[in-house]
Amino acid sequence: MSESPVGRIFLLRHGETEWSANGKHTGLTDIPLTPRGEEQARTAGRLLTTLRGTDIAPPVVWCSPRRRARDTAALAGLEPDAIREDLGEWDYGDYEGRTTPDIRTEDPGWTVWTHPVPHGETAPQIAQRIDGVIADADRELASRDVVLVGHGHAGRVLIARYLGLTPAAGVGFAFDPASVTVLGHERGSHRIDLLNAPGGLVEPPPPPADR
Repeated sequence: MSESPVGRIFLLRHGETEWSANGKHTGLTDIPLTPRGEEQARTAGRLLTTLRGTDIAPPVVWCSPRRRARDTAALAGLEPDAIREDLGEWDYGDYEGRTTPDIRTEDPGWTVWTHPVPHGETAPQIAQRIDGVIADADRELASRDVVLVGHGHAGRVLIARYLGLTPAAGVGFAFDPASVTVLGHERGSHRIDLLNAPGGLVEPPPPPADR
């Protein structure tokens, strides 16, 4: 990190999809936003503008290649400078499209934070690619903000790794659809400035799905 960074990281999760609404693990599957998710993305864009202010240099914007992230960026008024595969969601392997309760019928007590993902991504693997995103972002923060548009579990890993924690520590950070998290710094150290701000809250949310 620059000794005197001027920028912050604004982390935006994609809006609701049919699978996220039903608690299904969605990694590489490329599914669209729901109509509610589209409106969430527009609302999140307005929150980003409010949080960043208007009298400030444009940010660099990086986005996951998945359709739900790219559509969220567009609806939020963001034009990605780069589409980055390393911002993609956790690869859930054999558990793609399945809910946690369903998976636990075969693997009791399973969570992505504590158990293996058959034929999917390991915690060290996702940490390595997310660390690369953070290193690139730190260089940009010397002169401007960075906006990252991505996913739920990968975003929570990013928050954890930004603080120097293990990927499993991501379980401690909420990151709801179309929410905004702001990652800042204090005297060269990383910190969380704002966590899980509900930019996409366009109606009372349903009870959280167990993922």
